[in-house]
Amino acid sequence: MELALGLAERAAHDGEVPVGAIVVDSEGTIIGRGYDQRESLNDPTAHAEVLALRQAAKRMKSWRLNGCTLYVTLEPCTMCMGAILGARIEWLVYGARSPKSGAVESVLELARVPGLNHKVSVRSGVEEARCAELLRSFFTRLRQ
Repeated sequence: MELALGLAERAAHDGEVPVGAIVVDSEGTIIGRGYDQRESLNDPTAHAEVLALRQAAKRMKSWRLNGCTLYVTLEPCTMCMGAILGARIEWLVYGARSPKSGAVESVLELARVPGLNHKVSVRSGVEEARCAELLRSFFTRLRQ
């Protein structure tokens, strides 16, 4: 999560929402990194998770990221949860909750929808205070 926080700080420095993500394979090797870049890329899909998953899939030469863990500083949205489930991520580890758009436990619970062909294990609240403070301070500065 420490590396994901570093990417989130980079996003904030670039004027992006401070969200960072890392994909780690089953051997502990980082195979994907991403941070929010919607503003700089003018791309509504350029969320940290999606960019990290794309990089990981390219490196693995497969869209199936079986056995991989995604670390992200903020609870994923609906789009990102769809990508996480579609990529067959084994573990999702995230920091801060997203009370307005979180699709793991805050607004929706997509990881628990019955009948899906893939289940992802979830661990939430990792470095939650640090992840939340980074977001809080970014939006406070933005409003000033």
